[in-house]
Amino acid sequence: MELRQLLYAVTIAEEKSFSRAAERLHLAQPSLSQQIAKLEKEMDIILFERSTSSIRLTDAGERFYESAVNILDSVERLKKEMQDMAELEKGGLTVGSLPITGAHILPLVLPVFKKKYPGIQVRLLEEATLALEQLTARGKTEMSLLSLPIQDANLEWEPILEEEICLALPTDHPLSTREAVEIRELKDEAFIMLKKGQGFRNLAAGWCEEAGFTPHVVFESSNIETVQSLVAAGMGIAFVPKMVTRLFREGLLPKYIALRNPTPRRTLVMAYRRGRYRSRASRAFLATVKEVLAAME
Repeated sequence: MELRQLLYAVTIAEEKSFSRAAERLHLAQPSLSQQIAKLEKEMDIILFERSTSSIRLTDAGERFYESAVNILDSVERLKKEMQDMAELEKGGLTVGSLPITGAHILPLVLPVFKKKYPGIQVRLLEEATLALEQLTARGKTEMSLLSLPIQDANLEWEPILEEEICLALPTDHPLSTREAVEIRELKDEAFIMLKKGQGFRNLAAGWCEEAGFTPHVVFESSNIETVQSLVAAGMGIAFVPKMVTRLFREGLLPKYIALRNPTPRRTLVMAYRRGRYRSRASRAFLATVKEVLAAME
């Protein structure tokens, strides 16, 4: 049994396809199939149940996949430990980020980190919440900027920021003259929200449910800037994280007011695969994030 065979089997299990796995591994599909057949013959087990339309892991394959992932992660951990011997003088770091939140935090953090550690190349991977959790759990990022709650039990995290949530209203809305409102007062309002699958959408819907109603969503967008523009145009109201309110932008601008009793908040975290070795570069990046955000308070 060879490490590359473990990688091949894991990739096939994740892709659920020999052809897609071969493409991802830059191998010819017949060669990949031969390696898996050789591995199955050596262990005298069948890893995959094959059909004309799909493949799936057998019971033995499920056990093999879990163990192979742990072995490959241990090898990667050993590589990282050896790379750390360079004492942060050179290397790379892959950081995952939610597109909207990252757009407001990373431009502040990256220049500071680059100045402190010029030899570390940071690679960014942007995805929506659920996809980013899965990629982080699979070790495709060393750490990722996410918001609580996190669904994947394979992740652990450290909080980096807790922020208040505001209510965005059209400037001529009857509630726009108030300093604050309670969420329960919004049960008959038309809401504009981010699309399903984004963490903030789940939070927003949850706050409404806790207040005793299901929000009437009239528009959805994948971009918080579009959400705010639609609010400003009079199409509805929206929950908006305080960090993304556009205080100095020209053109259409919503009115922002506070939410009270309770004041909804979200907690931003840096998440990483549970039990994974954390390189010095990743620990330095997390420290820089905390330092920059603390200076903003």
